[in-house]
Amino acid sequence: MDGTASLEKAPSHGREVWTRRAEFVLACVGYAVGSGNVWRFPFICYRNGGGAFLIPYLLMLFLCGIPMVFLEFVVGQSTLRGATQAFAQICPLMKGVGFAPVIISYLTCIYFNTTVSWILFYMLNSFSDPLPWTSCNSTWSIMGNCSSSVHSNATHLHSPSQQFFNYRLLGISEGIGVVGNMQWELAGLLFLAWLTEYLCIFKGLQLTGKVVYFTALFPYVVLLALLINNVRLPGATESILFFLTPQWHKLQEVKIWIDAASLILFSTGVGFGVMVSLASYNKFSDILRDSFIVCIANSATSVFAGFVIFSAIGYLAHLRDLPVEDIAVAGPGLAFIVYPEILTLMPAAQLWSFLFFFMLFLLSLGSQFPLLEVVATCVKDSLGAKLPPSVSRKEVLVAVACIPGFFINLMCVTQGGVYLFYLMDHFTASMSVLTMAFAEVTVVIWIFGIHRFSVLVQRTVGRPPHLFFKACWLVITPLLLFVILISSLVWYTPPQYGKSYQYPVWAQGLGWMLTLASMIWVPLGALRELYLRKGTLLQRIKAAVVPELTVVTDPLNHQGESVPLSSIQEQS
Repeated sequence: MDGTASLEKAPSHGREVWTRRAEFVLACVGYAVGSGNVWRFPFICYRNGGGAFLIPYLLMLFLCGIPMVFLEFVVGQSTLRGATQAFAQICPLMKGVGFAPVIISYLTCIYFNTTVSWILFYMLNSFSDPLPWTSCNSTWSIMGNCSSSVHSNATHLHSPSQQFFNYRLLGISEGIGVVGNMQWELAGLLFLAWLTEYLCIFKGLQLTGKVVYFTALFPYVVLLALLINNVRLPGATESILFFLTPQWHKLQEVKIWIDAASLILFSTGVGFGVMVSLASYNKFSDILRDSFIVCIANSATSVFAGFVIFSAIGYLAHLRDLPVEDIAVAGPGLAFIVYPEILTLMPAAQLWSFLFFFMLFLLSLGSQFPLLEVVATCVKDSLGAKLPPSVSRKEVLVAVACIPGFFINLMCVTQGGVYLFYLMDHFTASMSVLTMAFAEVTVVIWIFGIHRFSVLVQRTVGRPPHLFFKACWLVITPLLLFVILISSLVWYTPPQYGKSYQYPVWAQGLGWMLTLASMIWVPLGALRELYLRKGTLLQRIKAAVVPELTVVTDPLNHQGESVPLSSIQEQS
């Protein structure tokens, strides 16, 4: 094996494989650790009792996060296929459980690239002196409601950073029904974002395996530098203590446990088909240890980012003489409104601004690569043998995913595009991912069977799964996912932009159509499978749940003879 190469071809199957375990692990860590670790976890932790939230958070990590990541790793590596083909082999009747995540991943990749264009816009503007969101004396500012000392609860006043975001970056319209003009600067940066992602993965693992070393590791250098700078600022210590101080009475509330489980599920990225796809190129046996590394690294980064964010928020609270809770906000507003305002108050503001947004850019890229990889893997596994060699090349498949994605994404960089972005963020992934994660563990453990899956685990890892994982897969994890899913339906709240804009009914209907755009493939796939089979309805159902899985006799090296799983079971 060439020590400088990032991939090999499996002798029997011609499938790329990671040649270094570190590349596989870093690709998974880069996918799991995204910008949400910076702008979502700190606020949810603070809102749910500070340090007390870490108890249910860590508990859900071990009861839900790690078991689900391990399950997806085993499915991918043992089948040597992406999610679509893997679940079609495991349970033909539920093949839609493998295709729906591809739709979710593609839609998520499309709308999330909007934030990448925002990040690039802020990164380029970081070279201005002073930073353009420093004062109200700008051509885009509305002087009547702009104040540099605005209280976060004052709905009639905006800070300079908020006006920069609304009027300079977005050129925001009155609502989702008012599309307005194209923001051409953002459109150009959006093209740059898609082009960057294409160039980083179009050569397959040969290039991606190298890129992840930088995109996954350098953000930690920036986070550490920001923390060292922030903790020396006045008000930082008090804010960090505020972030961590346990409010033990919160543990009696059901919502804190549901928030912890939901946060673990979404931050680890299960249900998107990504972990299955990445593991399908893996040839190393210790994926159980890799599951722990990926999940713990993801959670540790979230906590670390909490120190960085709250130390900076404490500095702003100190200067504004405001309580920390009046400044702490969740979501992209933290990254594009609150933190930019904090940056204007720091020494060497341009340097820290560029580093902060460059870090967010790398974190976002690390999450986007695998989402595109899921789509390319789906097309390759499903149609590769039917396509001409010139079309089945990785360069062409990735381009087929990127080009239409870019043109669809342009709707999000119009003056009314931010409303569409938040609508897609609210509906595309939340309910769909919960449903797919629950369906995955149900299909694999309850339909395919824990005994068959244990055989796959033993062949992949070298030993049968521990009783703890069997208990999680059989009862604990599906029960937690079911409770979260039902709670999300019971406590459903309509989408809202900012503090006052309510989406019209037709827009909410469009949002639910986005949710169904992925989940509808599960019943459609089942109906098609039943239609193609012979016999009575009961006979068709029984035949459609029989696995059609073939495995290689040497799974660790992705080579050997392909044989039915049943023959392996008999030997075991």
